[in-house]
Amino acid sequence: MESIVETDGYGRKKVINPCMEPCAIEKGMRLIGGKWTGSIIYHLKDGPVRFNDLNRMLGGASKKMIDQRLKELESRGMVVRQVLSERPLAVTYTLTEFGQSALDLLEQLRVWSEVHEL
Repeated sequence: MESIVETDGYGRKKVINPCMEPCAIEKGMRLIGGKWTGSIIYHLKDGPVRFNDLNRMLGGASKKMIDQRLKELESRGMVVRQVLSERPLAVTYTLTEFGQSALDLLEQLRVWSEVHEL
């Protein structure tokens, strides 16, 4: 439910239905707002990606960080991990339908940040 702000005759603001913690925006930010999380989702947009390829795509992220974020995304149901072979170990990551649902939002965020680059 969205918060509504009303102003009385003296210019004081009163909030109707205040955003209780965690509100919808905070929940969304927790899903995709972690460091490198949005970038990982964005780089998985075109289909399965192997871990090392994702590492190269992200450049500045450590393997430990990427692994941690992928595990978080997998636990949230946004990414599926698939083992292709055991020797040598080959793993790909793919967005679920839920993960794909964040792509439009991330694209809008990318465009907004490019337009308002400071």
